[in-house]
Amino acid sequence: MKKRISRFIFLLCLLSNLLTGAWAQGSVAQKLVPASPGTDGPFYRGSSIGVEVAGPISHYILGSDILSSEVQLQGNLLGRYLPTLEIGYGKADKLNDDNDLHYKTSAPYVRIGLDYNLFHKKPYLPGYLAVGLRYGHSSFKYDVSGPDMQDPNYGGQVSVPFRYEGVKSTASWLELVASVKVQVWKQLHMGWAVRYKARMKVEETENTVPWYVPGFGKNTSGNFVLTYNLMYNLPF
Repeated sequence: MKKRISRFIFLLCLLSNLLTGAWAQGSVAQKLVPASPGTDGPFYRGSSIGVEVAGPISHYILGSDILSSEVQLQGNLLGRYLPTLEIGYGKADKLNDDNDLHYKTSAPYVRIGLDYNLFHKKPYLPGYLAVGLRYGHSSFKYDVSGPDMQDPNYGGQVSVPFRYEGVKSTASWLELVASVKVQVWKQLHMGWAVRYKARMKVEETENTVPWYVPGFGKNTSGNFVLTYNLMYNLPF
């Protein structure tokens, strides 16, 4: 756990440095008359829509057995609070060479949460650094198969097929998120996010356990994920 926390802190610092460097190139002229921070101005300050592109690149170009991508909708309240909805699709088709187990699944997932803009007092900057929390959920089916097993009740002389199809499962989890958003051109932005995912519940059966959960990833107690989004600020 200490190793994971150290990695999280390192990635957060790295993202912060990247953001600071990008802002430094274009903020000299913008610092002349900063906008009023805090609650001054309208309550609703726009929305953005984005798509996660690291997952498709990893799957279609790098040949990963896993595909995960999502669409993100995010609002801006007071320049400080960023309610976020993420709707995505995940799939896996994995053959484990060590034990010849084959696992396959595909299903949508949803995450909802809130980010907090740490740079809300600097609205003249072309982006932000935020931290937030997500709740994720997925209902999915999976297939799992492997070599036949020997029944010990018959002295190992009877083979029992190991093949289960359409096994139903549900999963829920929490995510701690640190994200960066930087303006690229006009209304187009790009952003990175470091996520620590903590499993809350994954439904299992007597004979099977999901290996991969759409939206969460490999079925472990927790893991780190780096996502990359392209975003567009909607013109209203």
